[in-house]
Amino acid sequence: MTTVSTFNSFTCKTISTTPKPQTTTKSPITRLTSKNINNFSKYSITWSNHLSIPKFKLRAVGDDSDYELVPETNDSEGVGTAVAEPPKPEPTETDILKKALIDSLYGTDRGLKASSETRAEIIELITQLEAKNPTPAPTEALTLLNGKWILAYTSFVGLFPLLARGTLPLVKVEEISQTIDSENLTVQNSVQFSGPLATTSLSTNAKFEVRSPQRVQIKFEEGIIGTPQLTDSIVLPEDVEFLGQKIDLSPLKGLITSLQDTASSVAKTISNGPPLKFPITSDNAQSWLLTTYLDEELRVSRGDAGSVFVLIKEGSSLLKP
Repeated sequence: MTTVSTFNSFTCKTISTTPKPQTTTKSPITRLTSKNINNFSKYSITWSNHLSIPKFKLRAVGDDSDYELVPETNDSEGVGTAVAEPPKPEPTETDILKKALIDSLYGTDRGLKASSETRAEIIELITQLEAKNPTPAPTEALTLLNGKWILAYTSFVGLFPLLARGTLPLVKVEEISQTIDSENLTVQNSVQFSGPLATTSLSTNAKFEVRSPQRVQIKFEEGIIGTPQLTDSIVLPEDVEFLGQKIDLSPLKGLITSLQDTASSVAKTISNGPPLKFPITSDNAQSWLLTTYLDEELRVSRGDAGSVFVLIKEGSSLLKP
């Protein structure tokens, strides 16, 4: 029979009931210095919209010359999702041609001041655009023609005397536009003038008929002289240039000041009057117009005299300098 002394002869191992401390593995830390932090921003990774990846952030260590890259946890999910931004669409060949055309119009004063070299460049760009016309039958897409179009360039010499008025002292051609109403088949051409005393407009109203997928026949019916809108405050420049000579306007400022109150009362009287309308009955008061390029913001038309017109839709970004 086994005795107590025999039992005590076996080796015993004491087991500790105290739990061992858990070791925590820290997330790897990448140390960046001021020498390589700029290089870090040169690299990027495109992630799928459905791929969950850890987020990281930079944290300064000690002074501002050292940084470390540490994981950034999300309390709700523990991970962040990187969403790649959609790339911007590459400009098409048509977009490039349109931009080149608009750039070539700069400084031409709607064609009045364009040199022969500039005119040739503009015509070449227009010809290339016409070959890529996205609307080969403009008269069958009248909704695109609808609205107000601002004249950006023309080779029509009949408009040059009108444009030249903008070179006279104190007179400026603010805008030349064409407004098309496809429902009523009407066209209104309008010119806005401004000066130190008033602003006014000269317009013509016309009807048009569709003659082909590209061509419309226009018949002018009436002219309208807008009511002058006199300014309450008359402001003159220091000087103006006329025929190569600078004219000093400072002596007139005292006279203008004394007439200020009179001008204000006259402005209220005249500006409340109706515009002056007159009929256009001439047999020559008609023409045809061929639209050779048309999209949502740019229109190119050719007239019966071989002239070309470049017009930009009101509100288009192409109008911004």
